[in-house]
Amino acid sequence: MKRRNTGSRFCAPLVSVLLAVSVGGCGMSGGNATGPAATSSTSAGVRGTPGATSHVTAEPATWHKWGLTPLPATPEPPADKPLKLSATGPIPVFSHVPTSQKVVFITVDDGLEKDPKFIEMMRDLKIPITMFLMNDAIKSDYGYFKPLQAMGNHIQNHTLHHPAMNTIPLSRQKQEVCGDQKILTQQFGTAPFLFRPPYGAYNNNTKTAVGDCGPRAIVWWRESMQVRNLQYQEPRKKLRPGDIILAHFRGPAELKGTTMTEMFANLLKCIRAQGFAVARLEDYIQPPTGH
Repeated sequence: MKRRNTGSRFCAPLVSVLLAVSVGGCGMSGGNATGPAATSSTSAGVRGTPGATSHVTAEPATWHKWGLTPLPATPEPPADKPLKLSATGPIPVFSHVPTSQKVVFITVDDGLEKDPKFIEMMRDLKIPITMFLMNDAIKSDYGYFKPLQAMGNHIQNHTLHHPAMNTIPLSRQKQEVCGDQKILTQQFGTAPFLFRPPYGAYNNNTKTAVGDCGPRAIVWWRESMQVRNLQYQEPRKKLRPGDIILAHFRGPAELKGTTMTEMFANLLKCIRAQGFAVARLEDYIQPPTGH
């Protein structure tokens, strides 16, 4: 993905544009993509992940170890979940969670970079993330992601090979989604209930494939993290309660020499500068009856 460097200032707003990315990336797609649609009615079956404690806060000294100041404390998620899931019906798309709490949600895609320091960082800071993993990127080391999962972070579906879904027929879309669903369930012990289309590109066939393969909702985003700055989808160029942020498992080769932990620290600085806490996306989703 082509990025703009705005100098030493963190969190400088970037104009939202639709960009294609190189292999291993998941940036915004071109004009063929279907845009995100916010909804408060999704459908999926949620299986719990051990250790899901999004309200736990690290000590200030631990934040300082990573050159950071603590974020605001994460509030307890609402008992009445704002996204209520159903086991049947159309596959919805959402890019934010309807909430008045001053929280945002971090999603991390692909899985190409497997930096052990990032696991250490997540263990130290206890920042909740949702991982959308693509098999081609993670198959060299499935085990890398298991410590992150053990911290309470859910693993969700991102296809086998990262195609632009709206450019391939339904039969291949099903292969991509069902294939990743099967492998992720076997490797990590829980079935993904959310799907993120590569490049954000999807169509009605994608919704059919997702519904047939197990996930029950498509997740888009409102901001994406580059190297030092957030790129905004909307003209307001600031975070709003319930926004979903897109980041990636990337290393120096994709981040202009910046490490995964440095990029993530920059992201947390952007979030803190606007006074937000980070919550776990799945804590704001109500599973369907019977799950």
